[in-house]
Amino acid sequence: MYAFDIANTDKRELYRDLLSALDALTAGEADAIANMANAAALIGQYLDDLNWSGFYRNVGGELVLGPFQGKAACIRIPFGKGVCGTAAATRATQLVEDVHAFPGHIACDAASRSELVVPIVHDGVLIGVLDLDSPSPARFDAEDAAGCEALMAVLAPRIA
Repeated sequence: MYAFDIANTDKRELYRDLLSALDALTAGEADAIANMANAAALIGQYLDDLNWSGFYRNVGGELVLGPFQGKAACIRIPFGKGVCGTAAATRATQLVEDVHAFPGHIACDAASRSELVVPIVHDGVLIGVLDLDSPSPARFDAEDAAGCEALMAVLAPRIA
């Protein structure tokens, strides 16, 4: 459906392409699970060096596993625990260069070395978080954080 030449694309251009594709994939679709599933697949396919891409949903004040690409994962994460729980509790993006140095890191996949977690907020309500893991240390940078925040700004009203 979508094909990007990621080998010859700078990050800003890649995130612009992803934003356009995500907008087209989710426009007019009211089902939150379907929209999260397509977003996880799109991100997993076009961002390199990931071993997990997906969502945790806010269900009753606890993060519950949502659609994802990768190995089986932790099903429930309390707010404030691990990288995902910290992002949910603080509503701030967590960019972690070395997950082993993060206090209380929850290791769902022992191969993960770095992580980016973006809270998804719509109309002041935390819907969940986008979680990206990489087997490489320091895989994510400020450009990745900004790009994923822009993606979640488009997705948030479509999964609320």
